Amino acid sequence: MSNTTCKKVYTDIPWAHRQHRHDGHCAFIHGHNWSIGVTFGCTQLDENGFVVDFGKLKFLKDWINDRLDHACVFNREDPLKEALVAVGGAKAWKIYVVECCSCEGMAKHIFEVFDELIRQYTQDRAYVVSVEVVEDSKNSARYTGDL
Repeated sequence: MSNTTCKKVYTDIPWAHRQHRHDGHCAFIHGHNWSIGVTFGCTQLDENGFVVDFGKLKFLKDWINDRLDHACVFNREDPLKEALVAVGGAKAWKIYVVECCSCEGMAKHIFEVFDELIRQYTQDRAYVVSVEVVEDSKNSARYTGDL
């Protein structure tokens, strides 16, 4: 097993969310400018000496663009989700639903999705070590999976 890791950062991704259980202003739909940092590890380096080839990770950027860029992310259990989505429909909203749309919840969700995608792409040679989600360059959460 290689002890080498590398990190790719995706920056300036605008998306909105709301924390329906929060007792303050976070209960309202609001947006942030997010960054996603993905740390990769591997069982062995590839033929170029890379953990992953950054130039070949367009599929991760596409996933971000398709689901999160200019989206409104809702918790699966948000009681207003259906009503809010119905107001404008697909022409007004790009909706993405997750278990928990907090910084911590998004780090875990993105970790789970990206780890599966990277393992498939590299035939289990590489994997995701951790995902850090940064909210407005001020707050962040990191999720590290079990290896």
